[in-house]
Amino acid sequence: MTTVLCMAITGSTPPGRKHVLAMTSIRYDDASVREVPVRDLRLADFTWSMPWRSFRSVQGQTHYSGRYASATTAGPVVYESRLELARLLLADMDPAVRGIYAQPCRLTARVGGRVRQHVPDFLLAMASGTVRVVNVKPADRLADPKIVEALAWPGELIERHGWEYEVWSGVDRTVLENVRFLAAYRRPDVVPAAVIERAWRSVQDGDRLAEAERRLAAGRPDHEARPPVLALLWSGRLTTDLSRPLSGDWVLRRSA
Repeated sequence: MTTVLCMAITGSTPPGRKHVLAMTSIRYDDASVREVPVRDLRLADFTWSMPWRSFRSVQGQTHYSGRYASATTAGPVVYESRLELARLLLADMDPAVRGIYAQPCRLTARVGGRVRQHVPDFLLAMASGTVRVVNVKPADRLADPKIVEALAWPGELIERHGWEYEVWSGVDRTVLENVRFLAAYRRPDVVPAAVIERAWRSVQDGDRLAEAERRLAAGRPDHEARPPVLALLWSGRLTTDLSRPLSGDWVLRRSA
């Protein structure tokens, strides 16, 4: 979902006021901050970057924050709500996503005659070579015109730069539960690589999960053959309809 709202984002200012260029502020792991005009922004600018905001969990806080061990980044990615964690899980499982940056920067621009600032939730580096900036917001809050306006001007700025912009509000509950379950198989040390490759050679396009397990088990209990198949589903080498609850009837498709 992309929020669209036309508004003036300019680099010009009324007489007597300081000129404000649309800028990106990026924080790095050496504690330095680099200012980059949005028009000059490149994905490489985020190498060795850190989340713009720092936070810690404290007793009694109203939001749910933490660090997620991402397979895509081979390291922790921060999130500030359960909804952000859900979007993070989907990005981590998506083979089209090659990089994930949480709270990647602070955007500053003059919008409607005043200076505005915004910190996006995620920046995704896509395998296609493009970049997608993601803001996560509950669907019920998108009924608030102030929220819509606050999310719209960063989108206009990002899309004008030639990158993608997404406002994400959730996904089907069954899909999310399945992705959460499959995430247990995201780390390479959970199932040995040789076992995964043996499963890959065994599973045929159109197999149901139960028959693929039975063939792979070769006389052992069928459930013992399930982990490598689930690891293949997490990696995207196998796909299935995740809108259906996990069962032996899942139809498996081999990716091209």
